Amino acid sequence: MINVVVDAMGGDRSPDANVEGAVLAVNKISDANIVLVGDETQINEKLSAYKYDTSRISVLHAADVIDCNEKPTEAIRNKKESSMYKSIELLKSGEDYNALVCTGSTGALLAGAVLKIGRIRGVKRPAFCPILPTVNRKIVGVCDSGANVDCDSFQLMQFAVMGSLYLKKAYGVKNPRVALLNVGTEEEKGDALRKETHRILKETAGINFVGNMESRDLLKGDYDLVVCDGFAGNVLIKSTEGACLEMLKLLKSAMTANFKNKIGAALLKKDIMELKDFMDYNNYGGAVLLGTSKTVVKGHGSSKGITVFHCIEQAYNMEKNGLRAAIAEELSARSQT
Repeated sequence: MINVVVDAMGGDRSPDANVEGAVLAVNKISDANIVLVGDETQINEKLSAYKYDTSRISVLHAADVIDCNEKPTEAIRNKKESSMYKSIELLKSGEDYNALVCTGSTGALLAGAVLKIGRIRGVKRPAFCPILPTVNRKIVGVCDSGANVDCDSFQLMQFAVMGSLYLKKAYGVKNPRVALLNVGTEEEKGDALRKETHRILKETAGINFVGNMESRDLLKGDYDLVVCDGFAGNVLIKSTEGACLEMLKLLKSAMTANFKNKIGAALLKKDIMELKDFMDYNNYGGAVLLGTSKTVVKGHGSSKGITVFHCIEQAYNMEKNGLRAAIAEELSARSQT
């Protein structure tokens, strides 16, 4: 049985989305139990509206919440009655708990995961790896997307290793194509860090490195994993999401501009809705934090119930397929003295 802890008070739609996601998870995954951490009264009230196996969802009361505007390290150290702190402590407490899902403050979660849960032996820095859909109806991971603003070439190599294992274990990608985010596809492009990282990735056994990637090609479908520092990765993710959202707005505006366009839109409605559903980030869960000694998944702050479910599903798949052990084994062979 996989036991997943959910910070029920994290995110903009808490506790509703977290409760809904937990119920969806126990109703769809037969060997997963959920612990919801947060305001017991609110959570139980929301749970009462659903049908589910009550033996598989429990509640741990937490009276406080960490706000996204608080300083992450201070919040984790001082707000010991918060749902996030208690979630992290519960995950840390022993092997009975396998994973944590949280849609709250990214900074506080990262601080708590690194300071309290710790890293897998051999991992220099944990990294966030979200999943995006591509135009050929596959997926692409971005590692790192915000955990580490500054990185060296060795850390970027580790991101490539961990990200590749994640795609293999959680999504069944057999031989993930790994690209390095750069200002051009040519091998000699980029600054000293990118050039050095390119050389290392090219020489690293076990990584299917296919070269540099320009940001405009992220959703093209030619890559399974993009490796970058957290600053560039965060900008890449947010600019891509923003561009897609604005394009959808333009498309909607064009479809309703006149009667002729409305007729055309009506004929294409099914295809358009399928495309919209495929591109919706809510269907892809959250950004996993690769490299921590327990599984951690960070969902978007505006996550809906279906998003929280997919975050739990991600955590379940990672645990079921032994991702942490695979990362530990792989990196121990590549440890830097």
